[in-house]
Amino acid sequence: MPNLNIVGKRKVFIYLSLALIIFCVIVIFVKGFNFGVDFSGGSEIVISCQEAYSIDQIRNALQQIDPSYATAKIVSAKPSGENITKNFYVITIKDSFPTSQKKDEFIAALAANLQSVDLGVEQFNDVSGYAAKEIKSYAWYAIIITLVVLLIYITIRFQFSYAIGAILALAHDVIITLGLYSLFGIEMNLMAVAAFLTLVGYSLNDTIVVYDRIRENRAKSKSTPIEEIINSSINEVLVRCLHTSVTTFIVAFLMLIIGGRAIAPFAFGLTMGVVVGTYSSIFIASPIVISMVKNKKKGTKKASSKAR
Repeated sequence: MPNLNIVGKRKVFIYLSLALIIFCVIVIFVKGFNFGVDFSGGSEIVISCQEAYSIDQIRNALQQIDPSYATAKIVSAKPSGENITKNFYVITIKDSFPTSQKKDEFIAALAANLQSVDLGVEQFNDVSGYAAKEIKSYAWYAIIITLVVLLIYITIRFQFSYAIGAILALAHDVIITLGLYSLFGIEMNLMAVAAFLTLVGYSLNDTIVVYDRIRENRAKSKSTPIEEIINSSINEVLVRCLHTSVTTFIVAFLMLIIGGRAIAPFAFGLTMGVVVGTYSSIFIASPIVISMVKNKKKGTKKASSKAR
């Protein structure tokens, strides 16, 4: 079992986290998010063809259909597979096509402008502006409700001070991961929301493991200072947490590298979230409890002295 003085250096870790959070908040406000069709509305079309086109050629073809399509997002996709000889392109535009006839007219015009005889549509996702706003609001509701339910659960399972430490650690994880999405321009869509909810569960699992050990050790030695109990408890579960995190990180990172564009928002959130979540469970969630427990003891002593 390692014997690291994690609690003794808790102020360093807390200040480091505050610096990261401030940096991520600034990045979010300055750069914003790369919202996908799920959140911004519009259409995402995946086309395939034998001939290879440059991004400029496809953009010019779109502009001939409608000048507003000059701002379309175009990405060359490379799906995994040995026998794939076609070229794939993902086109995202702000317009939605309410009928299949409109979709067919758009594809026909694009094929004519590109002078392609074998242009095919692999996928056509169409989300209206109202639906996008509704999806976005419900996604944030899901995250907020999850945090509230977790706060209630940990309060019942442990104490309110432990619940506050866990929620602050989860907020720390979400804010920093959001900042990384903004910094690297990763698409924010429903897959990303799924990654955040997975991150919340994963990070909380590590935190509860540490909390359980703290509760066991406090029951064994109530006279021992809370700093020593928490530090020894963290060291006892540190290797277990690191083993779990490393194996999860390897799988998530491989998903990010070879999983393709469709799963990238989820894999990125999980990859970054495992690192941030493990850090917060060890260095943030438990040390925060120390000051809250001490304040609670001080309040109890003052109340008892006044009663006397």
